[in-house]
Amino acid sequence: MTILWKESGTFGEEGRERGESLWIQEQHKPKLGLEKDIKTDVAVIGGGLAGVLTALLLKQRGVHAVVLECRQVGGGITKNTTAKITSQHGLIYKKLITGKGEQRALEYAASNQLAIEKYKEIISKYNIDCDFEMLPNYIYTLDDEQKIMDEVDAALRLGLPAVFTRETTLPFKVKAAIRFDNQAQFHPIKFLDAVANRLDIYENTRVTRIYKDGLIVTDKGSVNARKIVIATHYPFINVPGYYFIRLHQERSYLAALEGCGKALDDFRGMYLDADPDGFTFRKYKEYIILGGGSHRTGKYHAPDSYERIEKAARQWYPGSRIKYYWSNQDCMTPDSVPYIGLYSVRTPDIYVATGFNKWGMTGSMVSAMIISDMITGRKNEFKKVYTPRRLMLSGTGKLLKDAGIISVSLLSQHLNIPHDKLKNIGRGEAGVIRHNGKRTGVYRDVDDKYFFVDTKCPHLGCKLEWNKNEMTWDCPCHGSRFDIHGRMISNPAMRDAFNSCIKKKS
Repeated sequence: MTILWKESGTFGEEGRERGESLWIQEQHKPKLGLEKDIKTDVAVIGGGLAGVLTALLLKQRGVHAVVLECRQVGGGITKNTTAKITSQHGLIYKKLITGKGEQRALEYAASNQLAIEKYKEIISKYNIDCDFEMLPNYIYTLDDEQKIMDEVDAALRLGLPAVFTRETTLPFKVKAAIRFDNQAQFHPIKFLDAVANRLDIYENTRVTRIYKDGLIVTDKGSVNARKIVIATHYPFINVPGYYFIRLHQERSYLAALEGCGKALDDFRGMYLDADPDGFTFRKYKEYIILGGGSHRTGKYHAPDSYERIEKAARQWYPGSRIKYYWSNQDCMTPDSVPYIGLYSVRTPDIYVATGFNKWGMTGSMVSAMIISDMITGRKNEFKKVYTPRRLMLSGTGKLLKDAGIISVSLLSQHLNIPHDKLKNIGRGEAGVIRHNGKRTGVYRDVDDKYFFVDTKCPHLGCKLEWNKNEMTWDCPCHGSRFDIHGRMISNPAMRDAFNSCIKKKS
């Protein structure tokens, strides 16, 4: 048998991140790991929202699917979302019409609107208690009214429920906003757990090898599948597919505020600034969720993103307190459209869902609809706009920028001579030194312990950068992240960073 992919190393103890998401406060009922060799029609790798929804839609059509999750269901990106279910993905529709044409823009708009209806259908059918609410969604601007007007025109051309307005329930005046009515929000983990309980899911089961004939080997047994779906956030098979050339990752930061008083009572809807440096808002029970501070993973810029959120909270919601704070990481495509469909032309029985561009709720449902149709031989009118094999004319500039960042990072890892001195690294700070002949990242904690990590990313060798927001080492090329011990937090790396050690100050 021919090996398509093999794990390149092993994981140490799972890394931990700063803060804890509001959504993971609910009790999760653990599921068993794989205990024997099995056969199935479809194996879905990844127990986030995209993977679980794909398995559900396949089950509804009589196709047996199993989900393989290396940790626990919803333990990755899904637990860190804002959980807005909307077809309004920033100011995207004018860009889509201009870059891809009106037909592709129509497919994108219609598929995401249908995704909202599909959530309503599933929640109603299974009587899922997940705090689902139909609400308007707004994209607002503080300075450029014309771009809002242009987006309203584009959205209306595509039949979307768009309205121009200046009225919001935000704690400040806006210049203009585009409102989409009949959008939704919910509790993502309550929904995910309710769906997962109806499926065959194996948690704490790590895939270690995939063969071209559909055999999947895990650390606990094997799965022989007719079809395979890769729904692991970032695709881990580098060749074929080459998604590492066509994706980058971005981080964003969130906080749940309590004690917002009358502002909470008056708040209605979901909001996002059209400016990438602006803020996102939504309400959940007694909390207002406030987020911002986005940046490319591995490209940290001061000021600290959590400090920026705290400052905004003090300004707009005086007297409020941060109850929870957390962060998220999203795969970004050059043209702002996800990759959904066949993994590559050389793997006709493997499918992929990735690159949701910070809109994973509708993106996950659209993925499930398209991939389940493809597997069952049904016609799908939306799949052309999402095909991973599409031409990227409208995203050429971003594609070239990503290639440049990768090239610079790879060269820097090999050529850059660190200037930091170990003795000059302050408590609670990090630096890069030459240690044992290698470029080495060092974090010094408040107890004068030094944590050493090789800054060469084990994925493809780019240079890891320090992220002060979360005290992690992040890769600017593809978004892998590691804690101060070098333990992997998120992929596409498939093993820990090398040479992690602790040295006490003498």
